Amino acid sequence: MKTTKIEWTEATWNPSIGCSKITAGCKNCYAEMMARRLQAMGTAGYENGFEFTLLPDRLTQPIFIKKPTKFFVNSMSDLFHEKMPFEYLDLIFETIKKTPHHHYQILTKRENILQEYFSKRNVPANVWLGVTVEHAKTKHRIDFLREINANIRFLSIEPLIGDVGELDLTGIHWVIVGGESGVSARPMELKWITNIQKQCIEQNVAFFFKQWGTWGEDGIKRNKKENGSKLFGREWKEEPEYQYKMAV
Repeated sequence: MKTTKIEWTEATWNPSIGCSKITAGCKNCYAEMMARRLQAMGTAGYENGFEFTLLPDRLTQPIFIKKPTKFFVNSMSDLFHEKMPFEYLDLIFETIKKTPHHHYQILTKRENILQEYFSKRNVPANVWLGVTVEHAKTKHRIDFLREINANIRFLSIEPLIGDVGELDLTGIHWVIVGGESGVSARPMELKWITNIQKQCIEQNVAFFFKQWGTWGEDGIKRNKKENGSKLFGREWKEEPEYQYKMAV
C-alpha cells in the first residue's frame, strides 16, 4: 500500500497483483511493465512477476490507516480477473465494509464477472465502481455497469485509442480520459476527447482529463511531462460530488 502519482486517487491497495491481456487497450499495459521492474528489484510480492497472485497479507492493510483515504483497488491487476476466487473477493469487501471512512475506487475490464459477482451481493456504500472503455467496441461495458447499484459509477477512458462515438451516460457520475504513455504509445486525437467532453457537459457528468501521454495536443511525440494535462489551455479535473460525503 502506498501513495500514488495517479491524479484521480490518493493511494493504491493491491490485495492481488498480475493480470492478462483481453482487449486492445491492454497492449502496452503499464502495470505489467512495472511488475517486471519490481520483480527484477526483488520487491516482495512480485516474485511471480505479472502472473496473477493473491497476497493475503495485504488484505487488512486499510484497517490500520486512520486518515480518510481514497484508494484505487488493484492498480496492478484487475479485481475481477478470471482467476480471482469469489471467496477471496468477499474478504476484500469485508475490509472495505469495516473501513467506511475510506473510499475505494474499483475498475475492471471484465464486466461479465463484475455482473456475476454483484448479482448476489450489494456494493458497499463507500465503493466507486468503474469500467474501462478504450474505444467504441468496448463501450458495451457501460451497460453492465449501469445495471449495478453503486453510489458512484465511473468510466476510465484510458488509454483512449479510438473514437468512442455516442455515449449514453445515464447513471454514470464521472468520466476520466487520458492518452497512452511509453515508447510504443498510440496517439490520441483531440476530436475524440472533445466528443467525450461535450457529451459529459450535455449529460451533467463530471469530466476529468488526466493527461495527453506520449503524444501531445499538437500531434508531436515527446516526454509525457512536457505534453502535460491541459485541454484548450486549462485543466479539467472535475470529480463527483460524493467524494465530499462520509461513507456510511
